Amino acid sequence: MDLNMLKSKYGHMLVLKSPRRTKARTKPDAKLCPNVCDLDTSHICCIMRLKKQKRHRRSVRFFTTCYGFRSPFKILCDGTFIHHLLVNRITPADTAISNILGAPVKMFTTRCVLAELKSLGETYSDSLNVARDLAPARCDHEKRKSAVACLADVIGESNSEHFFVASQDVDLRKKFKEIPAVPVMFALRNALFLEPPSQSQLQFAKSAEEQRSHMNELERNLLSNKKKRSSETDEQADEASPNETVEDFNKNASRKKTDVKDKVQFKRKRAKGPNPLSCKKKKKENQKPVAKKEVNENVETVRSRSKKRKRSRKPKNLTSATD
Repeated sequence: MDLNMLKSKYGHMLVLKSPRRTKARTKPDAKLCPNVCDLDTSHICCIMRLKKQKRHRRSVRFFTTCYGFRSPFKILCDGTFIHHLLVNRITPADTAISNILGAPVKMFTTRCVLAELKSLGETYSDSLNVARDLAPARCDHEKRKSAVACLADVIGESNSEHFFVASQDVDLRKKFKEIPAVPVMFALRNALFLEPPSQSQLQFAKSAEEQRSHMNELERNLLSNKKKRSSETDEQADEASPNETVEDFNKNASRKKTDVKDKVQFKRKRAKGPNPLSCKKKKKENQKPVAKKEVNENVETVRSRSKKRKRSRKPKNLTSATD
C-alpha cells in the first residue's frame, strides 16, 4: 500500500520515523492515544477490514429492509466473475461471499453464460467446469444470447427473485445500479466487494416509503363510506321521539332484570347446607361380629374325620382252617 495514502488516512494514529531525518517527530499525548507507536501494518489492515465489514453490513441492511431480501441470499454470477475467482484462488467462493454478506448464500448461473464460457476455448475450461456445478437460474432462451442480455432478462425491471449480481464487467454493473432492487458485487485481486446503493436506489426507496405513509384511493373510499353511515345513524337517532327512547330503555332494563335506582342493591344470603365432609355415616347396631374361631374349629374337625384310617380285620374262617 502507498505510504502517502496511509499518512492521509491514519496520520493521526501513526508516528513514523524516517532514516534520512535526524530529528524525530513530536509524539502524541499518551493519554489521548495510548500505544500508538506500537501499531504495525497488521493493525492497520485490521482497522481497514473492520471498516469494510461495516460498510457491507450497512448496504445489506438497506436492501433487506427496503426491498425484502432474505437469507440465504441468491448470487447470480457471470463468466468473468467465476474466472476471476479461479485465477486469484478465492476458494471456496460461497464461504468468502457469506463472510462479506453475513449470511449463508447460494450461487446461480444461466445456460447462456455456460455456452459463452464454452465458446471461449480451453483457457476457460476450468471456469466452465466450476460454473456447471452452480445452481441453474431459469433461462427460457431457445437461442443462445450474450451473458449481458441473458442476465438482464433474468433480473427484469424489479428483480422479483431478489438476486445479487456478481460481475467484473463495469458497464454491466452500471446498468444494474440504475435498477432499484439490484445489489452488485465484484472482486478486486483477492478481495470481494459489495457496492453501496446508488442515488437512484436510495431515492426510489425514499419515495416508496412516502407512498406507504399516505392513504390509497381504496382507503379513502372506505373512510368516506364509513363517515356517511355514521352521519345517517346520528340523524335517525335525532329524529326519534323521546317517548320511544324511554320505552326502549325500559325494555332493555326489564330484560336485564335490573331497575335504575339510586340505592345500591345487595343480594340476599341463602341458608347453606352442612359440609358433607364433616357428616359421618351412622353404624348399624343389629349386626354382630362373626365368630371366626367357631368356623375354623368346624373346618378342622371335618378334616380330622376325613383323615381317620380304617382298620382291616381278617375273617374268622381262615384262622380255624389253619388250626
